[in-house]
Amino acid sequence: MNRTFWIIALIAFINSLSFTILIPIIYLYGKQFGLNDFQTSFLFSIYSVAQFFATPIIGKLSDRFGRKPLLIISLAGTVIANFLAGTATTATALFLARFLDGITGGNSSVAQAVISDVTNRENRAKGFGIFGAAFGSGLILGPAVSLLAQSISLGASFLASGAIAFVALLITIFFLPETIAHKDTSHNYFDLGLENLIKGLAIPKVGILLIINFLIGTTFTIFAYAFQPYFINVLSQNSQSLTLMFILIGGLGLIMQTVGIQALNRKLDLITILLFALFIRSVSFILMPIWPNVFYFVGVSIVFAIFNSLVQPIINTLISLNAKPEEQGTAMGINSSYLSISNAFGPVIAGMTIDQSNPTTYGYPLYLAGILTLLVLLLAVSTRNRYAANVISK
Repeated sequence: MNRTFWIIALIAFINSLSFTILIPIIYLYGKQFGLNDFQTSFLFSIYSVAQFFATPIIGKLSDRFGRKPLLIISLAGTVIANFLAGTATTATALFLARFLDGITGGNSSVAQAVISDVTNRENRAKGFGIFGAAFGSGLILGPAVSLLAQSISLGASFLASGAIAFVALLITIFFLPETIAHKDTSHNYFDLGLENLIKGLAIPKVGILLIINFLIGTTFTIFAYAFQPYFINVLSQNSQSLTLMFILIGGLGLIMQTVGIQALNRKLDLITILLFALFIRSVSFILMPIWPNVFYFVGVSIVFAIFNSLVQPIINTLISLNAKPEEQGTAMGINSSYLSISNAFGPVIAGMTIDQSNPTTYGYPLYLAGILTLLVLLLAVSTRNRYAANVISK
């Protein structure tokens, strides 16, 4: 791995730190503005809907004009949006800030394209594993910073997030070189890649992976939203203990993404690891709400965290291995875009299944996420021959 790889890994870590500071507090922050459970789900969704439309444009523009300028624009949007959210006085202002963050939030797909630019096929799985570990590191430290910021206010977490994103912005400006070797020379400047959201599904081998990842994202974000109200309202926990849960999950994920993927890949091919991880994720979702006991819940969450962290780095690797070199930015942009729209559907589906007057309904989205994940696993198994040819395996 060269110097540029480690620079983008550092940027990814700082960016994930900025992002994960917010994860434990968005639900509770929305509650401060008088939003109910269903309305708070839209705080998650509006960001994702905006990101759905913006990410393929950012990915296409990064193929055309380079990775660095688009990463700068995206990070700058995060800085401004989080400042606005942290100082919001109305729910409308908060929603607008979340929308702005989403519309400029293509930094992850651009960073993934940089990884593709600077790694060869043999090292790409390792590269995406390290990239995932960088995000996992943020999932540990981000909630820890959030825990400190919460001692001031929940809004202070947004301000801390914006300040950290500003650090990533400075590193990008002053230290990250341009990595794209062959820019898209198309002169149709109105072709921004939105049509690729449909065309991408027809790309051989990549299209089926986009569909699978969209469904994976939808089922996961049903859980990701439902996790917080269940933990707080059913298990009678607070924002601090919720934050500690995210630190625990992030720590286990970091270990698996740093050493687990490589260790497993020495004995198993990437697709087998992916399928097994999806199975554990499905079973974990179903088991979580069976017994409303916090120690039981933490135990199941530990098993979930160990295997869940393998899913996204492997999916990203499979898409990269099956995409052409000159289409890496576009492919990663489309992938991130479909993940974004899945992140919009998941919280709303979870919010619709919860009845605040009936505490037992807080477990319904978790059961639903588990059943749907099992169906996604069956799809991935039945279509594996369509995306397996380019995968390097032992």
